[in-house]
Amino acid sequence: MMQVSEDTAMMIESYRNQAEVLVRNYLLADPFIPYTSIISGIFMCKMVYDLTQLISSFYFKGYHGLTKIQRIEWNNRGISTVHAIFITVMSMYLVFFSNLYSDDRLAGLIVFRSSQLSSFALGVSVGYFIADIGMIFWLYPSLGGMEYVLHHLLSLVAIAYSMLSEEGQLYTYMVLISESTTPGVNLRWYLDTAGMKRSNAYFVNGVMMFFAWLVARVLLFVYLFYHIYLHYNQVEQMHAFGFLLVFVVPALLSIMNLMWFGKIIKGLKKALAKRQ
Repeated sequence: MMQVSEDTAMMIESYRNQAEVLVRNYLLADPFIPYTSIISGIFMCKMVYDLTQLISSFYFKGYHGLTKIQRIEWNNRGISTVHAIFITVMSMYLVFFSNLYSDDRLAGLIVFRSSQLSSFALGVSVGYFIADIGMIFWLYPSLGGMEYVLHHLLSLVAIAYSMLSEEGQLYTYMVLISESTTPGVNLRWYLDTAGMKRSNAYFVNGVMMFFAWLVARVLLFVYLFYHIYLHYNQVEQMHAFGFLLVFVVPALLSIMNLMWFGKIIKGLKKALAKRQ
């Protein structure tokens, strides 16, 4: 019995070592990162789409009562939720907890710093945006209008450039932290589609969305532009296209965020008025 346990432990350890070698030599090897990360992101989208469809058909009775396009959007929002959680965790870690972009670090300018992990995570996000915008175009305008197309195109170009050039990754990750609001947006749609628009959960979701949006899509962008101002002498050393992206993409996204935030405020005011 002891021998069997030892053999099993040795076998597990062997597989773990092989997996580490695979990740280090291929998935996170510099020449392969752009390809493996993007493919991983697209594969993740397909896997999550199928899992959302499978789980929902078993555990949500109303799933089969939805229209075909509603079921597609239901599954699609499962993809965006998983991506949002993944990229938010990675962004928070790289921006605030790792020392990769710390001012105290002396290894090069902040705008030119990157790592295998940071580039790989961006590639996964590129894969997601490719898959998602493909679905948006295929089913246009059922999954979103021109504002979603613009948002995805801006994000795709900026993230892909940052991954391939290894420039401005700090600011790319700062913007990607705003994806933390996506699970709340998707939950709101799920509740509405499930006929729970008058529930307490729907109201609480609206209140939480207001605060999350304020922090992640308004105040965070103010901090981002302030950080760019403090490090402008470094930003101006970027290539012209990267320099342009650092200013244009966050500025356009800020305008869109403020427009959506205005709609959130109006919706919250109406919900509060009905409860008085």
